[in-house]
Amino acid sequence: MNYIEIIGFVAAILTTSAFLPQVYKTWKTKDVSGLSLPMLVIFFVGIIAWLVYGFYKNSPSMIMANSITLISAFLLIYFKLKYSKK
Repeated sequence: MNYIEIIGFVAAILTTSAFLPQVYKTWKTKDVSGLSLPMLVIFFVGIIAWLVYGFYKNSPSMIMANSITLISAFLLIYFKLKYSKK
């Protein structure tokens, strides 16, 4: 692994872990009032595109980061749909 790949993995860990506090807070409080469903859906589709690109480029850091971020985005969409006041 060269230093550029290490930078990629560090970036992947940092940007991916940035979503975890929001997922945890939303799960614990069930407060989704501050979450925008259109933004989450657009973001989700964008992450799918990045994941496809990561597989195309055979980039382990991109695949790892976007796989985990995809799960986080999915959970936030799920929470938004489940806990939104009707």
